[in-house]
Amino acid sequence: MEQNLANAGIYLVQSFFGIYMILLMVRLLMQISRADYYNPICQGIVRVTDPAIMPFRKMLPTVKGVDLATLAVAFVVQLVAVVLIMMLYGNTLFHPLYLAWVLLGLFSTILNIYFIALIVMVIASWIAPQSNHPALSLVYQITEPVCAPARKLLPPMGGLDLSIILVFVVLNLIDNYLVIAPLAQMLQIPPGIIIGLP
Repeated sequence: MEQNLANAGIYLVQSFFGIYMILLMVRLLMQISRADYYNPICQGIVRVTDPAIMPFRKMLPTVKGVDLATLAVAFVVQLVAVVLIMMLYGNTLFHPLYLAWVLLGLFSTILNIYFIALIVMVIASWIAPQSNHPALSLVYQITEPVCAPARKLLPPMGGLDLSIILVFVVLNLIDNYLVIAPLAQMLQIPPGIIIGLP
């Protein structure tokens, strides 16, 4: 019975903290890509995340388009989630290794957001290529910083944008072979602990 309660607690922590952290990371990517803030989805994300970010904004500036306040809040949210989950598993309240776990989780979350956004972009190009839906506009704006360099290397051929395949390949290499998976193994991150990692 106690194990079931602990598992339920872990599920709730991962769900609520995970959703909020994803919103924070989407907001960070919106700022980096200079997404249209008049988009109703952007306004909704800003409204939900502003209360947590505002206190940090007084201390942390924006550096070269990267909002350090948003990044700091995402770091704190992920860290609190890790501490709560580890406590529910009956482990140490805090360990310095958690900081590395959190950083890797944030980077992995960004890659996951890009991966999902690219899939949405590909599907939308088949189903509704001329759509002006706010969600699709946001997806196109967020993915543009990673797609634009790929388009220079692999320009559209015969109306097909093959640069997205190149971005998929690079994201998979970083995620599964070069950075995320090797570091997760090296840091001995238990499965299901870090939001953004399997």
